[in-house]
Amino acid sequence: MKQIAHFRYTLLAAAVVLLLPLLLPSGTLATEVLVFALAALGCNLLLGYTGLMSFGQGIFFGVGSYTTGVVLLQFKLALLPALALAAMGGALVALLVGWFSIRQRGTYFVMLTLAFAQMFYFLAYTMKDVTGGDNGLLDIPRPPLSLLGLTLLPTASSWQYYTVVAILFVVVFWLLQRVVDSVLGKTLLAVRENEARASALGYDVRLLKLAAFVISGAVTGLAGGLHAMMTGVAPLSNIEYHTSEAILVMTVIGGTGNLFASVLGASFYVLVGNWLSTLWPRWLMLLGLLLIAVSLYMQKGLFGLAMKLIDAVRGRKDDAAQATTVTKEKHP
Repeated sequence: MKQIAHFRYTLLAAAVVLLLPLLLPSGTLATEVLVFALAALGCNLLLGYTGLMSFGQGIFFGVGSYTTGVVLLQFKLALLPALALAAMGGALVALLVGWFSIRQRGTYFVMLTLAFAQMFYFLAYTMKDVTGGDNGLLDIPRPPLSLLGLTLLPTASSWQYYTVVAILFVVVFWLLQRVVDSVLGKTLLAVRENEARASALGYDVRLLKLAAFVISGAVTGLAGGLHAMMTGVAPLSNIEYHTSEAILVMTVIGGTGNLFASVLGASFYVLVGNWLSTLWPRWLMLLGLLLIAVSLYMQKGLFGLAMKLIDAVRGRKDDAAQATTVTKEKHP
């Protein structure tokens, strides 16, 4: 039954991919939703399944953006190799950051990831020959999806590029769902619930945390690469800690411990943010109030709220069915 339920989440993610073109007028906005949903998936693997609140997600996102920009501008690679290198870059940097950060817990762990975020930001700022410094990398091309020189899907228009991103998103979602359903995923949950007990049972807790970091870094690096091709720019803002903060907020708003919740959180953040920004320049203040409300009254986020509503509807239906059965028994 659990496997069926988890397969349903993949179908729900695919449904979101199909609905976005019907609900949104802009292909770029729809693509942005999926890109940040990927980043939130990577964050959820750390926060929701491993219990690690990392402020380093912007590092991996920025590294993915810069890697894609460099290989497309300098080496003229195809789309898939460029994105593969973006994911590898995110994974390698996550290996470095995770190697040091997992040696601490709680507040000190958070402080370490934040320190790494600041360090990588200033590295990107000073390495102007590679990153473009303040200006970022400009005029990043968007090659078509091709295989062995044969063009499979064009990416010239925003909706054509959305199609490519949508396919990659569903594939990555399915793969991550397989990860969290596997022995590794269950063990990460054990580490989250009781790290000391997991260690006492013989699990290498540090290695497990590091594995979660690497997978999260790869997914977030991929998201960064897709974002760079979407906008044609790899800006310095992609690697600063505000990006980490935004990814964390998306994850918390959606709900932790469920991958589809990250899709809800990213969709809500991007779409509501886009709408509020047209109404009030200080829209982030309203988003802050929303986050306070989520922390106080919806600890499981939008996904938890949706589950409560579904359970309430089912409960009413069950009560109605029982009342009908009792009535029939009394008056056959």
